[in-house]
Amino acid sequence: MTADLAPAASATSGTSVPATRVKSSASTTSQFGYPRGHLGHLSGHEAEALDKFKNVLEERGAWKREPASHDDQTLLRYLRARRWVVEDAYKQFKDTEDWRSANHIDTLYRTIQLDAYEQSRRLYPQWTGRRDRRGIPLYVFEIKNLDSKTVSEYERLGAKSTFSDAQTDGKTTPGLLRLFALYENLTRFSQPFCTQLTDREFPDVPITMSTNIVDVSGVGLKQFWNLKGHMQAASQLATAHYPETLDRIFIIGAPFFFSTVWGWIKRWFDPITVSKIFVLSPHEVKPTLEAFIEPRNIPKKYGGELDFSFGQLSVPDPSWEGVVAWENGYSSFPSGPLLWEDVDDGKRAACVALGKDKGAPRNVRICTVPKTWPAEEDAQTQTQTEGQGEGAGVTAEGTQTNGEVSEGTQTADETRDDGAQTEEADGITNGEIVEKLKLTEDKTAAAQVEVAPAAAA
Repeated sequence: MTADLAPAASATSGTSVPATRVKSSASTTSQFGYPRGHLGHLSGHEAEALDKFKNVLEERGAWKREPASHDDQTLLRYLRARRWVVEDAYKQFKDTEDWRSANHIDTLYRTIQLDAYEQSRRLYPQWTGRRDRRGIPLYVFEIKNLDSKTVSEYERLGAKSTFSDAQTDGKTTPGLLRLFALYENLTRFSQPFCTQLTDREFPDVPITMSTNIVDVSGVGLKQFWNLKGHMQAASQLATAHYPETLDRIFIIGAPFFFSTVWGWIKRWFDPITVSKIFVLSPHEVKPTLEAFIEPRNIPKKYGGELDFSFGQLSVPDPSWEGVVAWENGYSSFPSGPLLWEDVDDGKRAACVALGKDKGAPRNVRICTVPKTWPAEEDAQTQTQTEGQGEGAGVTAEGTQTNGEVSEGTQTADETRDDGAQTEEADGITNGEIVEKLKLTEDKTAAAQVEVAPAAAA
């Protein structure tokens, strides 16, 4: 279609220390770690930017305050993506709203044919059903399944069939529109579900991102080249219209020629997104993933314990037991568009499966979960701030004043004797990046974090 770490793993030694010590760092414009820059954990400058953004949107008719047409966590995604510059965030927000309206994205998601949705789901990033250490959903994407013949057939069928009730602007291809049904699933199902799960370090922070493992093993240079146009269009649209929905992207299985491919890829994304991408050599995969994800939630293919194969549906997490109340014979989440609705006077949220099955509308309740966010005491004040006047280190323009964040990333510039790639960011390897992201548990949230330039996302 984006960590501060306590001692967790050494990417160079292959050893790891207890999972409970791992934290993350995902704030784009602050030297502080996650959840800085997210709802409930805003600096004075960031809270001021959010208030100003709301006023600008309301004055220009792009947002309604009562009831809010978009929640605060969504608005914050645009501000983080545009480095807290309100006018830039407004332009991206307005462009996205115009695009969504012109292509009837809500109608697309609610009425897409299930076979068309499933065809897309099997080709693109898939939720494993598991989360990283912060409770952010973990997705896996195997590029080798997306060869030029498959893409061509996918787009051909999309162009010749009516797969939803939505109209389009004629500018976005049907194949790409089906892809964005998957992004809607991320923002309207996976992330809201993970937000309601409280077994995470910051249960007061709504989940608005995803962690991604992108497997490029078995993909030749010709396949990369043939996919160039399709992937570029998809990546640019996703970056433009679903900002700040990515936390970390771990690229695994990079071939010796990947430095050439990376030269194309990094031009498809804005610098903030580029800074979230880590290209891992074979010996770095297991320790680096374990620094961000518990082993039980890492697929076995990548050194973990989870039985998950690309193409299958999400695997229910044992931690859901006693939380998810399945209904209508379901014991896991089905394919297709899923939405959450308030039930029981807002005390619970119900997952409802939509879409069309052979032309017949589907509307069936899958499960319910306790609605834990926002907490009742926070419902009236969801824009709490932290660290006001404590040297947040961000200027009015949203740039770093102490330890400025670089816009670089790890690249594959050198080939090791064994054919594996070594990725460098200003001379820093991925193993060193993991080391530099480490923090001790007794560090407070206001403590300054030393982060490798390319690792700050």
